[in-house]
Amino acid sequence: MNQRQGKLTLGSKLPKVGTTIFTTMSQLAAEHGAVNLGQGFPDFEVPFFLTEALARAVREGYNQYAPMTGAVCLREAIAEKLAAIYQAHVSPDTDVTVTSGATEAIFCVVHAVVRAGDEVIVLDPCYDSYEPAIELAGARAVHVPLVEPDFHVDWQRVREAVTPRTRLLIVNSPNNPTGAVFAPADLAALAELLRDTDIVLLSDEVYEHIVFDGAQHQSVLRHPELAARSFVVSSFGKTYHCTGWKLGYCVAPSALSAEFRKVHQYVTFCSFNPAQHALAAMMREHPEHHFELPQFYQHKRERFRELMADTRFALRPVAGTYFQLADYSAISDMDDLRFCRWLCEHSGVAAIPLSPFYAAPPPTQRLIRFCFAKSDATQMVAAERLRRI
Repeated sequence: MNQRQGKLTLGSKLPKVGTTIFTTMSQLAAEHGAVNLGQGFPDFEVPFFLTEALARAVREGYNQYAPMTGAVCLREAIAEKLAAIYQAHVSPDTDVTVTSGATEAIFCVVHAVVRAGDEVIVLDPCYDSYEPAIELAGARAVHVPLVEPDFHVDWQRVREAVTPRTRLLIVNSPNNPTGAVFAPADLAALAELLRDTDIVLLSDEVYEHIVFDGAQHQSVLRHPELAARSFVVSSFGKTYHCTGWKLGYCVAPSALSAEFRKVHQYVTFCSFNPAQHALAAMMREHPEHHFELPQFYQHKRERFRELMADTRFALRPVAGTYFQLADYSAISDMDDLRFCRWLCEHSGVAAIPLSPFYAAPPPTQRLIRFCFAKSDATQMVAAERLRRI
C-alpha cells in the first residue's frame, strides 16, 4: 500500500516572537561568567520568617490543590492590606484571585475581555508579555510612546489613540523598564479619559511597594471611579524577594473577576498551595516588611548610583522599581542589542536592552537597563567591571 508522506506545515500564531530577551541575556551571562544585572531577580535571601512559614505549611499538609481562586487565608490577607494602604474595600471571596505570577494574571485579563478585532492600547516602552497575549486573542496592540526623558504619559496622545474598537488600556506604574511612576494627576487624567466609555483598564502594579523619595504609590484602587472598571495585578515575588515562587494576584470588581476566573481556571487552575499559606502568615505577622521595602531598595538604588558615578554611563533618575536606566552613548554608537551582547562578552556584566520593550524603538536612543536588586558584593563587582570600559 502506497502511503503519501506529506510535510507538516504549521504557521506560527506569534511569528514575531522568539526567546525573550531576559532568557537570552541570562543564558549569555551564564556562558561568559558575567554578573547578571539583566533579569530582574534578587540575589539575596528570602525573609527567614517566610521560608520557615513555607516549611511549616508543607509539614501541616497544605500540599494538595489550593482553591481555584486562591487560599482563603491569602485572599483575606490581600483584602486587609488593600483596605489598610489604599482604603480600597474589596471582597476576598468575589474580587481577589491568586495567580501563578503576574504574567499569568495579565494573560488571563486580556483573554477575559478582549475579542478578535479589538484594539488594546499599551504605553511604550512596556513589559514584553503584553503584546503576545493581545495577538493570541486576535486583537491589535496600539502603541503610544511615553515621553522622554522622564517617560511620562501624554494623556492627550492616548486619547487620540482611542477608537470605537478600543477595548482595553494597559498602564504600568511603577514602570518596568523606565522606573517612572504615576502622580495623582495621572489618575485624574486617566479617569477623565475613560469616563463615559466601555474601555476596561488593566493596571500592572507589580512594583507597588518599591517607590522612592517619600512618594506614595498611586494605585488605581485609590480612585473609586477607576477601580470600578479595572483589573489590578500585583506580585508577591517582587515584594518578598521570591520571584521563583511565581505567585501574584488580580483584584477586580466581582463582575470582572468572574470573567477573569473563567480563563484562569483553564490556564493554571490554582497555584502553589504551601507558599500561599506562608505568604498569608507573612502579610499578617510582618506587615512592616512592605512598609520598609521602599527604604530598603532606595538604599540599594543610592549605593548602585554611587558605585556607577565614575563610569562612562549616564544614569537616568529612578522613581520606582529596582531598575536603573543608563545611557551608553558616551561609550558606543552600537544599537542596544549589540551593545548588551558586547558588554556581557567583553566586560562580564549582563544588562537588558531597551528596544525589546518597544514596537518601534527610537533609532537614536542608547539606553540599557540594569537591575540593582543585588547584594552589596554583587553591585561592587559589577561596578568595578563597568569602570574599566
